Amino acid sequence: MVVVGNGMASLRFLERLTEIAPGRYDITCIGAEPTVAYNRVLLSSLLGGEVDEAACAFRGLDWYADHGIRLITGAPATRIDRENGYVRVGETHVLPFDRLVLAVGSLPIRLPKPGMDLPGVITFRDLADVAAIRKAAVQHARAIVIGGGLLGLEAAVGLARLGVETTLLHVMDRLMERQLDHHAAALVKRAMEARGVRVILKADTARLEGDGRVERLVLADGTALPADLVVMSVGVRPSVALAQDAGLAVGRGITVDDRMTTSDPRIFALGECAEHRGQIYGLVEPAYEHAETLARHLAGEPAEYRGTALSTSLKVSGLPVFSAGIVDTPDDAEAIVLSDPGAGLYRKLLVRDGKLIGAVFVGDIAEQGACKGLIRSGDPIENVDDLMFGRPVPEPLAA
Repeated sequence: MVVVGNGMASLRFLERLTEIAPGRYDITCIGAEPTVAYNRVLLSSLLGGEVDEAACAFRGLDWYADHGIRLITGAPATRIDRENGYVRVGETHVLPFDRLVLAVGSLPIRLPKPGMDLPGVITFRDLADVAAIRKAAVQHARAIVIGGGLLGLEAAVGLARLGVETTLLHVMDRLMERQLDHHAAALVKRAMEARGVRVILKADTARLEGDGRVERLVLADGTALPADLVVMSVGVRPSVALAQDAGLAVGRGITVDDRMTTSDPRIFALGECAEHRGQIYGLVEPAYEHAETLARHLAGEPAEYRGTALSTSLKVSGLPVFSAGIVDTPDDAEAIVLSDPGAGLYRKLLVRDGKLIGAVFVGDIAEQGACKGLIRSGDPIENVDDLMFGRPVPEPLAA
C-alpha cells in the first residue's frame, strides 16, 4: 500500500489501520512537506507565538518505524501509472502499489486580481507559510488579511499577537457567514476588534500595487490601504491534478463512494481532496470519519460513510463559538434566542416540528454536544430549557 499525503487525515487513517489490522499491509507513506504530520489547527497559535512547532507535532519518526511504515518526507508524488501500478515520486523514483490511498488535501486559493504575485503576498496554509509570515511581520509592518472565514480570522489574530498593525477584509456582510448568523458574527467582530484587529466588511479587493513588492491594496470603491504584508485566506480547492492526470473520476474533488473508493477499485481518497455524494468537506471531523471508514474497509470490516452533519466549535480571540446545522432562520422554523451582548453571550436554537435543525452559541458552548446529537439524530427535543440554559446539576446524595 502506498499512501500519498502525510497530513492529519492520512495519519488518522494510518493509526486506525495499524490498530485494527496490524501487519496486514506493507505501507509506504509519502508527504510533500519536509516534516511529519502536524496539527494545522494550531497554526494561528504558532504564528502568534503561543506554541512552538514541537507542540504541533502528532507522532515522531519512531512511531512510523514501530508500526512498520516507511515514511518519505519532502517527496511530492508527480504521476500515477494505473496500468503498471506505480506512483512516481519526484522525477525518477517509483513506488509500486496494490492499493493506493490519496490524502493530498487542498491548495490555497489566490484571488485572480492584479498584483497577487507581488512579493509580500503570502497564503496561510502550512508551516512554511507561518515561517514566511513571521519573517515578513517585522516591527511597524502593516498587514492586511483577505478573508473572513476561520483561517482568515486566525491569521489576523496571530499577526495582532505579534504586535503587527492588522486589518481584516471580508467581501461579505458578516464574518464566517457559513457558520454564524448576523448577531453571532457581530460578537465575533467585536472580539476581533478588542484584540486590535481592524475589520472591514463588504470589502471587495480590486488589485494590489507596489514597486518590487506589495505596498498597498486598492478596494473596488477606490479606497487604498497601505500594506507591507498581505495574507491571502479566501479558501481552498481540493488537490485533484494527480488524480485527474491518472484518469480517475473527478468533480470538484476526487469522486469517492461510501467506502472512499475512487473510480479505480484499487485507489481510495479521503480528507479535503475527496468528493462524496457531491459534497466536499474542509474540516477535520469529516476527514477523521473518512479515515475511520477507509481503515475499517481495508481491514475487511463492513464500513460505510454516509456524510457528516457539519458543526464548528472554536475560540475566536478567546471567545468560544459553536454552530451546527442551519444558522439562518428558515421561514418554516422557529428561532429561540437568548442574547446578552454585555456579557458576550448569545444562543440561538432553530426548531422545526419539535426537532432541532440548527444551533448557534457564542460565549458559552457547554451544550454543544447535546445539540450536535439532536441535529444528527433528528430526535424530538425533550426540554428546550436544558439546551438554552444548561441541564441542572444533580444534587449530591445525602450522607
